[in-house]
Amino acid sequence: MWDRVVQWTVAVGERILAPVERFIGKRSLVGEATFFANDRFPWIAEVEASWTTIRDELEKVLEDREALPNFQDISKDQIELTDDDDWKTFFLYGFGFQAKLGVEMCPRTAALMERIPGMKTAMFSILSPHKHILDHRGPYKGVLRYHLGLIVPRDAPACRIRVGEDVRHWEEGKSMIFDDTYNHEVWNDTDETRVVLFVDVLRPLPTPWSQINRLIVRAISYSPFVLDAKRNQQAWERRYRERRRSQQAAAA
Repeated sequence: MWDRVVQWTVAVGERILAPVERFIGKRSLVGEATFFANDRFPWIAEVEASWTTIRDELEKVLEDREALPNFQDISKDQIELTDDDDWKTFFLYGFGFQAKLGVEMCPRTAALMERIPGMKTAMFSILSPHKHILDHRGPYKGVLRYHLGLIVPRDAPACRIRVGEDVRHWEEGKSMIFDDTYNHEVWNDTDETRVVLFVDVLRPLPTPWSQINRLIVRAISYSPFVLDAKRNQQAWERRYRERRRSQQAAAA
Protein backbone atom coordinates (compact mmCIF):
# COMPACT_ATOMS: atom_id res chain seq x y z
CA MET A 1 0.00 0.00 0.00
CA TRP A 2 2.77 2.44 0.95
CA ASP A 3 4.62 1.71 -2.32
CA ARG A 4 1.48 2.67 -4.23
CA VAL A 5 1.24 5.94 -2.33
CA VAL A 6 4.85 6.75 -3.20
CA GLN A 7 4.30 5.93 -6.90
CA TRP A 8 1.14 8.04 -6.97
CA THR A 9 2.84 11.07 -5.43
CA VAL A 10 5.71 10.83 -7.93
CA ALA A 11 3.26 10.75 -10.86
CA VAL A 12 1.16 13.62 -9.51
CA GLY A 13 4.24 15.65 -8.65
CA GLU A 14 5.63 15.34 -12.18
CA ARG A 15 2.34 16.59 -13.62
CA ILE A 16 2.11 19.55 -11.23
CA LEU A 17 5.75 20.58 -11.61
CA ALA A 18 5.91 20.46 -15.41
CA PRO A 19 4.64 24.06 -15.97
CA VAL A 20 6.74 25.30 -13.03
CA GLU A 21 9.85 23.79 -14.60
CA ARG A 22 9.28 25.61 -17.88
CA PHE A 23 9.05 28.89 -15.98
CA ILE A 24 12.18 28.14 -13.93
CA GLY A 25 14.16 27.42 -17.07
CA LYS A 26 13.31 30.85 -18.47
CA ARG A 27 14.19 32.68 -15.21
CA SER A 28 17.42 30.79 -14.41
CA LEU A 29 20.32 33.12 -13.59
CA VAL A 30 22.75 30.64 -15.14
CA GLY A 31 20.63 30.09 -18.23
CA GLU A 32 19.41 26.88 -19.84
CA ALA A 33 22.07 24.29 -20.68
CA THR A 34 23.02 20.66 -20.26
CA PHE A 35 26.39 21.43 -18.61
CA PHE A 36 27.35 24.75 -16.99
CA ALA A 37 30.69 26.54 -16.70
CA ASN A 38 32.19 25.91 -13.26
CA ASP A 39 33.11 29.57 -12.81
CA ARG A 40 29.40 30.41 -12.57
CA PHE A 41 29.46 28.73 -9.14
CA PRO A 42 32.16 30.26 -6.89
CA TRP A 43 31.83 27.53 -4.23
CA ILE A 44 33.22 24.89 -6.63
CA ALA A 45 36.78 26.19 -6.18
CA GLU A 46 36.77 25.44 -2.43
CA VAL A 47 35.39 21.94 -2.96
CA GLU A 48 37.99 21.13 -5.63
CA ALA A 49 40.77 22.48 -3.41
CA SER A 50 39.72 19.94 -0.75
CA TRP A 51 39.16 16.98 -3.04
CA THR A 52 41.91 14.83 -1.50
CA THR A 53 40.43 15.43 1.96
CA ILE A 54 37.08 14.19 0.64
CA ARG A 55 38.72 11.18 -1.00
CA ASP A 56 40.53 10.26 2.22
CA GLU A 57 37.17 10.02 4.01
CA LEU A 58 35.68 8.13 1.07
CA GLU A 59 38.43 5.52 1.26
CA LYS A 60 37.50 4.81 4.90
CA VAL A 61 33.89 4.28 3.80
CA LEU A 62 34.98 1.92 1.00
CA GLU A 63 36.79 -0.34 3.47
CA ASP A 64 33.38 -1.94 4.08
CA ARG A 65 32.05 -1.49 0.56
CA GLU A 66 29.97 -4.67 0.53
CA ALA A 67 27.87 -3.34 3.41
CA LEU A 68 26.96 -0.13 1.58
CA PRO A 69 23.41 0.12 0.25
CA ASN A 70 22.47 -0.14 -3.39
CA PHE A 71 20.82 3.03 -4.66
CA GLN A 72 17.50 1.21 -5.15
CA ASP A 73 17.61 0.06 -1.50
CA ILE A 74 17.31 3.71 -0.44
CA SER A 75 15.33 5.27 -3.31
CA LYS A 76 12.89 2.60 -4.47
CA ASP A 77 12.08 4.33 -7.76
CA GLN A 78 15.67 3.63 -8.90
CA ILE A 79 14.67 0.00 -9.47
CA GLU A 80 13.70 1.09 -12.98
CA LEU A 81 17.36 1.99 -13.61
CA THR A 82 19.26 -0.61 -11.60
CA ASP A 83 18.41 -3.90 -9.93
CA ASP A 84 21.85 -5.28 -9.07
CA ASP A 85 24.68 -4.53 -6.62
CA ASP A 86 26.69 -2.39 -9.02
CA TRP A 87 25.52 1.12 -8.06
CA LYS A 88 26.08 1.82 -4.39
CA THR A 89 25.58 5.02 -2.42
CA PHE A 90 26.65 6.59 0.84
CA PHE A 91 24.53 9.57 1.88
CA LEU A 92 25.53 12.57 3.97
CA TYR A 93 22.42 14.61 3.17
CA GLY A 94 19.27 13.79 1.24
CA PHE A 95 16.79 16.50 0.21
CA GLY A 96 17.75 18.58 3.23
CA PHE A 97 17.75 15.72 5.75
CA GLN A 98 21.00 14.77 7.46
CA ALA A 99 22.22 11.18 7.23
CA LYS A 100 23.71 10.94 10.71
CA LEU A 101 26.05 8.04 10.02
CA GLY A 102 27.43 9.72 6.89
CA VAL A 103 28.13 12.96 8.74
CA GLU A 104 29.79 11.05 11.61
CA MET A 105 32.03 9.06 9.29
CA CYS A 106 32.88 11.96 6.95
CA PRO A 107 32.89 15.09 9.15
CA ARG A 108 35.27 17.15 7.00
CA THR A 109 33.30 16.42 3.85
CA ALA A 110 30.05 17.24 5.66
CA ALA A 111 31.46 20.58 6.81
CA LEU A 112 32.39 21.43 3.22
CA MET A 113 28.93 20.46 1.99
CA GLU A 114 27.26 22.70 4.55
CA ARG A 115 29.13 25.68 3.08
CA ILE A 116 27.69 25.11 -0.41
CA PRO A 117 24.85 27.61 -1.02
CA GLY A 118 21.55 25.80 -1.47
CA MET A 119 22.98 22.29 -0.92
CA LYS A 120 20.14 19.78 -0.56
CA THR A 121 21.68 16.36 -1.26
CA ALA A 122 25.25 15.11 -0.90
CA MET A 123 26.45 11.53 -1.25
CA PHE A 124 29.10 9.28 -2.72
CA SER A 125 27.98 7.53 -5.91
CA ILE A 126 29.92 4.28 -6.43
CA LEU A 127 29.71 2.68 -9.87
CA SER A 128 31.12 -0.80 -10.42
CA PRO A 129 33.02 -1.88 -13.54
CA HIS A 130 30.87 -2.35 -16.67
CA LYS A 131 27.81 -0.78 -15.06
CA HIS A 132 25.35 1.03 -17.35
CA ILE A 133 22.75 3.40 -15.89
CA LEU A 134 19.85 3.63 -18.29
CA ASP A 135 18.53 6.82 -19.86
CA HIS A 136 16.46 8.80 -17.35
CA ARG A 137 15.72 12.32 -16.10
CA GLY A 138 15.88 13.97 -12.71
CA PRO A 139 12.80 14.89 -10.68
CA TYR A 140 12.85 18.70 -10.64
CA LYS A 141 14.47 21.55 -12.60
CA GLY A 142 14.75 23.77 -9.53
CA VAL A 143 17.96 21.96 -8.54
CA LEU A 144 21.21 21.39 -10.43
CA ARG A 145 23.48 18.38 -10.07
CA TYR A 146 27.19 18.57 -9.25
CA HIS A 147 29.77 15.79 -9.60
CA LEU A 148 33.35 15.82 -8.29
CA GLY A 149 35.58 13.02 -9.58
CA LEU A 150 37.15 11.12 -6.65
CA ILE A 151 38.10 7.73 -8.10
CA VAL A 152 38.17 7.60 -11.90
CA PRO A 153 39.28 4.66 -14.07
CA ARG A 154 42.57 5.07 -15.95
CA ASP A 155 40.67 4.88 -19.25
CA ALA A 156 38.63 7.93 -18.26
CA PRO A 157 36.82 8.50 -21.61
CA ALA A 158 35.36 4.99 -21.36
CA CYS A 159 33.65 6.04 -18.12
CA ARG A 160 31.28 8.79 -19.22
CA ILE A 161 27.96 10.57 -18.87
CA ARG A 162 25.63 11.83 -21.59
CA VAL A 163 23.32 14.74 -20.73
CA GLY A 164 20.98 15.56 -23.60
CA GLU A 165 23.29 15.25 -26.60
CA ASP A 166 26.46 16.27 -24.73
CA VAL A 167 28.96 13.67 -23.46
CA ARG A 168 31.61 14.26 -20.77
CA HIS A 169 33.87 12.06 -18.66
CA TRP A 170 35.07 12.46 -15.10
CA GLU A 171 38.56 13.46 -13.98
CA GLU A 172 39.92 13.09 -10.46
CA GLY A 173 39.70 16.35 -8.55
CA LYS A 174 37.66 18.00 -11.31
CA SER A 175 34.02 19.09 -11.34
CA MET A 176 31.03 19.08 -13.63
CA ILE A 177 27.64 20.64 -12.99
CA PHE A 178 24.61 19.92 -15.12
CA ASP A 179 20.83 20.01 -15.42
CA ASP A 180 19.68 16.47 -14.72
CA THR A 181 16.18 17.12 -16.06
CA TYR A 182 17.71 16.59 -19.50
CA ASN A 183 17.65 12.89 -20.20
CA HIS A 184 20.99 11.45 -19.18
CA GLU A 185 22.79 8.12 -19.22
CA VAL A 186 25.99 6.73 -17.68
CA TRP A 187 28.47 4.06 -18.75
CA ASN A 188 31.47 2.60 -16.96
CA ASP A 189 32.97 0.51 -19.77
CA THR A 190 36.13 -0.25 -17.79
CA ASP A 191 37.41 -2.84 -15.34
CA GLU A 192 37.70 -0.26 -12.54
CA THR A 193 35.34 1.41 -10.09
CA ARG A 194 34.23 5.02 -10.50
CA VAL A 195 33.28 7.15 -7.47
CA VAL A 196 32.02 10.73 -7.52
CA LEU A 197 30.81 13.15 -4.90
CA PHE A 198 27.20 13.74 -5.98
CA VAL A 199 25.54 16.98 -4.83
CA ASP A 200 22.22 18.64 -5.63
CA VAL A 201 22.01 22.43 -5.18
CA LEU A 202 19.24 24.95 -5.64
CA ARG A 203 19.29 26.53 -9.09
CA PRO A 204 20.19 30.25 -8.95
CA LEU A 205 17.03 32.32 -9.57
CA PRO A 206 16.11 35.97 -9.07
CA THR A 207 13.90 37.20 -6.22
CA PRO A 208 11.12 36.24 -5.54
CA TRP A 209 11.42 33.06 -7.62
CA SER A 210 14.38 31.82 -5.57
CA GLN A 211 12.20 31.91 -2.44
CA ILE A 212 9.35 30.17 -4.27
CA ASN A 213 11.75 27.51 -5.54
CA ARG A 214 13.09 26.97 -2.02
CA LEU A 215 9.52 26.43 -0.76
CA ILE A 216 8.80 23.92 -3.55
CA VAL A 217 11.94 21.94 -2.73
CA ARG A 218 11.02 22.00 0.94
CA ALA A 219 7.54 20.66 0.10
CA ILE A 220 9.11 17.88 -2.00
CA SER A 221 11.31 16.96 0.97
CA TYR A 222 8.16 16.09 2.95
CA SER A 223 6.55 14.06 0.16
CA PRO A 224 6.00 10.31 0.65
CA PHE A 225 8.66 9.73 -2.03
CA VAL A 226 11.40 11.45 0.02
CA LEU A 227 10.13 10.30 3.42
CA ASP A 228 10.23 6.70 2.17
CA ALA A 229 13.89 7.16 1.15
CA LYS A 230 14.65 8.75 4.54
CA ARG A 231 13.06 5.78 6.32
CA ASN A 232 15.08 3.33 4.19
CA GLN A 233 18.30 5.25 4.91
CA GLN A 234 17.68 5.21 8.65
CA ALA A 235 16.91 1.49 8.57
CA TRP A 236 20.17 0.82 6.70
CA GLU A 237 22.13 2.93 9.19
CA ARG A 238 20.74 0.84 12.08
CA ARG A 239 21.76 -2.38 10.34
CA TYR A 240 25.21 -1.00 9.58
CA ARG A 241 25.79 0.04 13.21
CA GLU A 242 24.67 -3.38 14.43
CA ARG A 243 27.05 -5.03 11.96
CA ARG A 244 29.97 -2.92 13.19
CA ARG A 245 29.14 -3.71 16.84
CA SER A 246 29.05 -7.41 16.07
CA GLN A 247 32.40 -7.22 14.27
CA GLN A 248 33.98 -5.34 17.17
CA ALA A 249 32.57 -7.80 19.70
CA ALA A 250 33.93 -10.73 17.69
CA ALA A 251 37.36 -9.11 17.52
CA ALA A 252 37.49 -8.38 21.27
